[in-house]
Amino acid sequence: MRGLKGKVVVITGGGGGIGSATCRRFAEEGARVVVADISEAAAGKVVAALSAGGTDATAMVADLTDYQATAAAVARTEAEFGPVDILVNNAGWDLFVPFLKSEPDFWSKIVDINLRAVLNITKPVVASMVARGVAGRVVSIGSDAARGGSSGEAVYAACKAGVIAFSKTLAREHARNGISFNVVCPGVTETAMLESFMEAAGDKEKLRTAFTRAIPMGRLGRPDDLPGAIAFLSSDDAAFITGQVISVSGGLTMHG
Repeated sequence: MRGLKGKVVVITGGGGGIGSATCRRFAEEGARVVVADISEAAAGKVVAALSAGGTDATAMVADLTDYQATAAAVARTEAEFGPVDILVNNAGWDLFVPFLKSEPDFWSKIVDINLRAVLNITKPVVASMVARGVAGRVVSIGSDAARGGSSGEAVYAACKAGVIAFSKTLAREHARNGISFNVVCPGVTETAMLESFMEAAGDKEKLRTAFTRAIPMGRLGRPDDLPGAIAFLSSDDAAFITGQVISVSGGLTMHG
């Protein structure tokens, strides 16, 4: 894809399933990759694999729910590795808990990880883009739970809906800066988070079968299904696309 070679891309949750797959895809496109994760070990493992393949890569270890720590990590990364051209907001977490069985402490954790963290890293990254006059790209990972609802994920769905509204608003605020903001919504995808979600729901295999039957393409998503859409929206091929939401769900949702 055009315009990715040599660009500095930060991928949050880069040590996880979708995150690491996205890191690999940007590496294939010749980008310089910042693997951002709360786990130093997870980030380091991905960086080592990318570096072994010849990619210029580094880790950014930070708790994205802490604004000051996140802003400091972004500043340090830009000083040591280079200014950020592309931000992929991928980090997230959830458990299956019906709303009436959940408690405020659980809500706070879900909101902090899935919404506040996006705000915390987007502000310093976009402020730097604006100051430099760079036509940057921000791609956030939403969820089809935000578009159609999902039982047992009320607060998570609300957060992801917030990410969509946040992205559309910033797309308007920064259109004249040439910075685009788009959202990719995975459907049911085979990740560690999905495994934890199904464990919490009980009868994991029955739930897996139900999910599979509901998807027109007849299988659950895989981490490697997402990076193509993310890379496209980050590329020069998508220079005139902003404020948009695309589902990668095997047809589970088909929004106009």
